Amino acid sequence: MADRYLHLTGTAPGRFLTRRLGLPQPAPLRRWSLQTPRLDGPLLHLTAGDSAITDELAKALAATGLTVDAQAARPAGIVLDATGVTSARGLAEVHAALHPVVRSQAPGGRIVVIGTPPSPEDHHQAAAQQALEGFVRSLGKEIGCGSTAQLLRIPAGAAPGAAESTLRFLLSPRSAYVSGQVIELTTAAPGPVADQHAPLAGRTALVTGAARGIGASVASVLARDGAHVIVLDVPRAQDDLVRTADRLGASALPLDITAPDAAARIAAAAPDGLDVLVHNAGITRDRRLANMPADRWAQVIDVNLDSVLRTTDELLTSGTLNRGGRVVATASIAGIAGNNGQTNYAASKAGVIGLVRSLGPRAAAEHGVTVNAVAPGFIETKMTAAVPLFIREAGRRMNSLSQGGLPVDVAEAVAWFAQPGSAAVNGQVLRVCGQSLLGA
Repeated sequence: MADRYLHLTGTAPGRFLTRRLGLPQPAPLRRWSLQTPRLDGPLLHLTAGDSAITDELAKALAATGLTVDAQAARPAGIVLDATGVTSARGLAEVHAALHPVVRSQAPGGRIVVIGTPPSPEDHHQAAAQQALEGFVRSLGKEIGCGSTAQLLRIPAGAAPGAAESTLRFLLSPRSAYVSGQVIELTTAAPGPVADQHAPLAGRTALVTGAARGIGASVASVLARDGAHVIVLDVPRAQDDLVRTADRLGASALPLDITAPDAAARIAAAAPDGLDVLVHNAGITRDRRLANMPADRWAQVIDVNLDSVLRTTDELLTSGTLNRGGRVVATASIAGIAGNNGQTNYAASKAGVIGLVRSLGPRAAAEHGVTVNAVAPGFIETKMTAAVPLFIREAGRRMNSLSQGGLPVDVAEAVAWFAQPGSAAVNGQVLRVCGQSLLGA
């Protein structure tokens, strides 16, 4: 559904009126396309404190394809290496580095602060590095003009190139609806990527709930990136599922993901194994707890959480998920902040977050598979188009970008998690919500 308010604020009379009334001023977001594959402008690389990763970070930034210019007057991206900030006084260098340049950033720009995990042995370092999280979350709410800010934590001993795929994503139009996020890498070495234009070439991906909406968009982006995609949805959505499969050159698998033999049928549909498993299928059965019968509770938990747990366990145990594989689940802002009338849905999505944080390290150690999740906020779909007007407008405006996201925003995040080069990204929950004002 078209965002008429966003269109209004893009006109001169609309800007004048909404500014006079003190209303939100959303900026059109520049998303990835063949015509706009990169940010439009140079990259400014700054340092606060004494960094031990200067050379490695410079290589990763060069790999993004952006021109690094220390004198850029109108940078499209700013990267601040703050890994050397180890004390409260050292935070003054963060201010000194960004204060003179933050106003000069181009509209739709990207700011990425590089930190390191807070140390359990050094409370001064831990305080300074944790301070960067509050700083970045606040900065994301300040900068406006469709710009975003993120914190990327790189641990000591990280493998060469571990941060490259993440920096490519954060410093690109693909991350248009991601802001105020904290991403913490592991020390795992990235897998090889022969072609950055088709990073999933030769890999097989399965997407559940893929007949329409976000799932179909995820399947489309994975296919764009070179994967052979299997699209799965319930049999009653078979017509839409087949149309999606035909459009993408994918394979259609009509299947109820809650069926007892779901994992076995998925394995049969992927005889050479799966490299990417995307759990996108989900339902809502909203009512306040006092009015919610047991069957409405059970249906949501079964589809949104229990089926994810069961199929993931079985596909890992059977070896259907190949080494170097990726599991990406779909959580929700509701699982982080809660939502009126959605105790069942919020419980299921919070459960997905628990799954990711617990299984991620073990799956990597035992199977060579990473496990991550996206947590969408207000995304423009047929479902949100049916929401009452005032609630829909509140959902759109209550984030730092003052607008709803698109299904492709979620899909781009899933594709980043799915890449072989993202092996160091594990156990993470990425909010794709424009930095929603709800939750952390």
